[in-house]
Amino acid sequence: MRVSMRNLLTMGDRIMSQQTILIVDDEEDILELLEYNLAREGFRVIRAASAEEALGSVRHQTPDLIVLDLMLPGVGGLDVCKNLKRDDRTMGIPIVMLTARGEEADIVLGLELGADDYVTKPFSTRVLVARIRNVLRRKIDTVNNEDTVLKVHEIEIDPGRHEVVVAGEFVELTFSEFRILHFLARRPGWVFTRCQIVEAIRGENYTVTDRAVDVQIVGIRKKLGKVGSYIETVRGIGYRFRE
Repeated sequence: MRVSMRNLLTMGDRIMSQQTILIVDDEEDILELLEYNLAREGFRVIRAASAEEALGSVRHQTPDLIVLDLMLPGVGGLDVCKNLKRDDRTMGIPIVMLTARGEEADIVLGLELGADDYVTKPFSTRVLVARIRNVLRRKIDTVNNEDTVLKVHEIEIDPGRHEVVVAGEFVELTFSEFRILHFLARRPGWVFTRCQIVEAIRGENYTVTDRAVDVQIVGIRKKLGKVGSYIETVRGIGYRFRE
């Protein structure tokens, strides 16, 4: 039976819509707004108005994703994120942070702690739902074998052969450059801090620092030519590979 790409996406969205979302915010109107819109999309919704309530809820029922406000009374959202990511039982739960526009440092810290994405307040519910679907979809995608050949845009990355081909032409990258490109390209749209990139590609035989990441990115872009623009700088945070 032949299944179209549109049908595959529809089935994937249907599967995701059966999942449970925990929303954590101390503002009742935001909780009601999110609960209404997520439930309308078919998600099961759990609400929490504080860090303590959120952590207790996670212990009782593990959600598939958490929408987490950073500005919570008492124990803040960053501490909630830190606690969840330090626990083997909850570290795999994707987290989408809700932040105020001026909390750039908190966004960076949240991403370094392991959060998957962020949305700034005031936000569009449609944008937030789309971000949630993207994070859930990417969670499924990361289960795929990391050694398989990756084809994205005009770039083909073969981790087994350690080769990069752009429009039929081989591109020579250093070991660190290859690891950075592969790491970013496997998760299009994800924003990664320099610290996250360092942690992801660090090995026994080579060293990469935060500042060195910028130098490596410049080198990768130059070697990739015009397709190097797919590696985008997210001001004040880090880098992402364009979706």
